[in-house]
Amino acid sequence: MVDADTRRQELERRAAEWAGCERCALAGSRTQVVVGSGEPDADLMFVGEAPGFHEDKQGIPFVGQAGRLLETLLEEIGLSREQVYIANVLKCRPPGNRDPLPAEIESCQGYLYDQIQLIRPRVICTLGNFATKLLSGSPLGITRVRGRAQEHTFGAVTVQLFPIYHPAAALYTPAMLDMLRSDFAALPALLAGGGAAAEAAPQPAPMSAAAAPASEPELDDAQLTFQF
Repeated sequence: MVDADTRRQELERRAAEWAGCERCALAGSRTQVVVGSGEPDADLMFVGEAPGFHEDKQGIPFVGQAGRLLETLLEEIGLSREQVYIANVLKCRPPGNRDPLPAEIESCQGYLYDQIQLIRPRVICTLGNFATKLLSGSPLGITRVRGRAQEHTFGAVTVQLFPIYHPAAALYTPAMLDMLRSDFAALPALLAGGGAAAEAAPQPAPMSAAAAPASEPELDDAQLTFQF
């Protein structure tokens, strides 16, 4: 097994390499590639949708209001931002903060899978529809699977995939804040190997542009006009 320091160095090397990515048209409109931030050997990883305006400028994911809420929720369960790793499905901001396009997800998803292989988290929280559908390999939207842990294997890494609402949804729908708090409260037990019962699930295949599931008519981040 490759040790943590070696994996950390490899993640840093790849992040520098990915900074020049031109796999899709977003390369022409971004300020910079937002690879991710946090502890490269984290047990807990969060995956959101795409960088927003401030993330594109600063090169760090979740630095807006949703990021501050995420940090508050982590503090409530005794964790800090520095102890987890945070990334997005897309590494570049879509113009106008529109939804990611299937071709963009297809171009970018390999980077996320590489991050999972190098970080080797025990639990991955998918925030909202896009991250949940991509990593679960299922067309089911977040409102149908939220708060239900699923075991998934990505290459040599087996994780508990734990879909929850995007913090941005709680900013505009206060009733969701209680659900977010409830889901965060389940994380310590999941990280310890217990807690919410996990459902066995097959390894998701890489998603082609044609096969990428469309957003469902649900109230979540896929319907909001911004990313964090």
